[in-house]
Amino acid sequence: MKIGIIGSAGRMGQVLVAAITEAGHDYAGGVDKGDDLASLIAASDVLVDFSSPHALEANLDACVAAAKPIVIGTTGLEERHHYLIDDAARDIAVLQTGNTSLGVTMLAALVLQAAAQLGDDWDIEIVEMHHRHKVDAPSGTATLLGEAAAKGRAIDLKSHSERGRDGITGAREPGNIGFASLRGGSVAGDHSVIFASDNERIELIHRAENRAIFAKGAVKAALWLKQQKAGRYGMPEVLGV
Repeated sequence: MKIGIIGSAGRMGQVLVAAITEAGHDYAGGVDKGDDLASLIAASDVLVDFSSPHALEANLDACVAAAKPIVIGTTGLEERHHYLIDDAARDIAVLQTGNTSLGVTMLAALVLQAAAQLGDDWDIEIVEMHHRHKVDAPSGTATLLGEAAAKGRAIDLKSHSERGRDGITGAREPGNIGFASLRGGSVAGDHSVIFASDNERIELIHRAENRAIFAKGAVKAALWLKQQKAGRYGMPEVLGV
């Protein structure tokens, strides 16, 4: 399998190169802003994108034109980006996720199950911490976990979330999902989902000790995606959860 990387000079891109070769596959090359994307796509069986939200539309258009599947691990996506992904998925296989870690994928499945089984008297709070250089908040993983919790509760996350509490905020709104973002040092990624009720608390935690876990998951996702027909997919389909 020939795997190409979009955003190869970034933190994840560099780790991905090692993961591809360690898995016994061919690194087709990588591109960054200003490089020849069309040539990379032509040389690849599947693309993995860890670039930036601003580049997503052009990346999708190029993959659709060449009929090549793409794994999108870029975070900080907005609503319009998801419309673009849905549109591209009519023609090619697209896997989009806020986190390619297999452990986080399983964590999200557990969060969905817990949220579905526990009542509204259990408050849900999501706490994440990343390195000082991360530019978006909450993290894509925190959003992914929030979406899992909202799905379990059968509610819309956008209208049932609380972020950036400061000052006199009033009492917590029942049923909402809270987010807190911490930044510092070189933390690869820590995420906690807290279910808190009167007199008891459940905490589901994932700690990323090395970015290699994301790279290995992305390679697994790319290999799986190459065998799929056109459509939009996520990491749960890769693991079958």
